[in-house]
Amino acid sequence: VLALNGKIRDAGEKILASNGKRVDFASALESCEEAGGTLATPMNEEENKAILGIVKQYNQNAYLGIKEGETSGQFKYINGTPLSYTKWHQYEPNGKGTEKCVEMYTDGSWNDKKCNLYRLTICEF
Repeated sequence: VLALNGKIRDAGEKILASNGKRVDFASALESCEEAGGTLATPMNEEENKAILGIVKQYNQNAYLGIKEGETSGQFKYINGTPLSYTKWHQYEPNGKGTEKCVEMYTDGSWNDKKCNLYRLTICEF
């Protein structure tokens, strides 16, 4: 269960929450799903800023609910739909199939990253 301790933001129709834990992508996704949500997935600038607020609060990069599809360089939401909004850091994504997950930097920009690293868990409900 997520202990929230005031680490909750709302963005439009979504509620964002973090337990402050750093885990790999699969564990982050699992803990969000167990809590009845999914990994935070920014669909627009407002949602990106709300997620960034939590990233800055902890001063840690966080995984987003975005993964690379079968085609190298083609990223999708974890539900399989194509991205409708992106905020890639300059020269990203650059993993060319080796970095399947996406993290948010503390400036709000995105970077493709390996899925086995430990990043902040932020869920959306």
